[in-house]
Amino acid sequence: MTRDAEAKGFGKGTVQYRLKDWGISRQRYWGTPIPIIYCATCGIVPVPEKDLPVLLPSGVKLTGEGQSPLARVPEFVNTKCPKCGGPARRETDTMDTFVDSSWYFYRYTDAQIATAPVNRDAVRYWFPVDQYIGGIEHAILHLIYMRFFTKVMRDVGLVEFDEPVLRLFTQGMVLKDGSAMSKSRGNTVDPSETCAKYGADTVRIYMMFAAPPEKDLDWSDAGIEGAWRFVNRVYRLAGKHEEKLRAGKPRAAQAWRLEELNPRERQLLRKAHQVLRHVTEDMEERWHYNKDIAMCMELVNELAEAERELEAGKLRVEVFRAALELLVVALSPFAPHVADEIWEGMGNSGPLVRVAWPAWVAALAAEQEIELPVQVNGKLRGRLRLPASTSLEEIQRLALAEEKVQQHLNGRKVVKIIVVPGKLVNIVIM
Repeated sequence: MTRDAEAKGFGKGTVQYRLKDWGISRQRYWGTPIPIIYCATCGIVPVPEKDLPVLLPSGVKLTGEGQSPLARVPEFVNTKCPKCGGPARRETDTMDTFVDSSWYFYRYTDAQIATAPVNRDAVRYWFPVDQYIGGIEHAILHLIYMRFFTKVMRDVGLVEFDEPVLRLFTQGMVLKDGSAMSKSRGNTVDPSETCAKYGADTVRIYMMFAAPPEKDLDWSDAGIEGAWRFVNRVYRLAGKHEEKLRAGKPRAAQAWRLEELNPRERQLLRKAHQVLRHVTEDMEERWHYNKDIAMCMELVNELAEAERELEAGKLRVEVFRAALELLVVALSPFAPHVADEIWEGMGNSGPLVRVAWPAWVAALAAEQEIELPVQVNGKLRGRLRLPASTSLEEIQRLALAEEKVQQHLNGRKVVKIIVVPGKLVNIVIM
């Protein structure tokens, strides 16, 4: 639309920022003092650079009444004019904390530099930020102001780029009874009490599992009980076989080859490598942590079912251990304390945070069989279960021959067959 308007001469594109007038002063004790002095003779006079920074006095009483608490501190308020030397008065308002939060991250890259506000070399190394994460209200305010400050700092030569952040992600809020938590509503959940009752790992697992990070999470006491039961199940599963696992010879899951595994061992390691693949990719790109934890739960079910084969000698303890170790690694970003304890209990030298993240093996993660939905003109009409190595031509032949699909074809002309590998088959008819 913009290009069309410009081409036809009745409009043009422009960039607008949602910046509004910003009163940066606050009648508070905390905050950065505004370095201004008021003189009856000289008027408004800035504090000379040699006298900066202006420091806040200590022992100030906060009454919550009237003007800024600093106005009641004579030794702070009363000063001399830098120009004429006569009696003068300091500004007692402080700056809004947004002023600090709009640029302090640059100072963090070198907090010791005394010759300039920021160290340009350090800022060049650390910025721009790859990923910014924040609540939507915080992001639309803080991000706008930090971008504004960045452009000002660029113009005066303190930084060398236009934008401080490359990518924005806004996470959802934690709700209770459908509303944002608020003391006035009485619907808050005390995190320290919850962690004391269930443990920090359980709280993390629950919050990651209950909703994707971009969605709001409605707190549920029943939900956190379920997360607590899952964490305990993993702990008991590992503890039950701890002696056997410690006695078994460790062998990394990546060291196994398909041809040396029996069908049950292959199935167990396949699930373990699929979980590792999903968690690895999510940590870097998608952030679907709820799906990661769901897959870990599926792997726990697989391990629990494999216990019978393990105890009967039909599944090698080294394979069971390899799959369990991958489960512990995959869970460690969500439940680091429990994962670390299980890791050391299996005889590994810890801590787990020092262990290199393992690589999943494509051959071990690959499905031996796949299930393909078969659609006719976009509507599901049947399903195929076949070896993953089945050729495209064979998939098309089997899809056409499927009994329920034949009923809907009913002699009509097939225009084309679309096969999305590993996903679906769609038969277009007319």
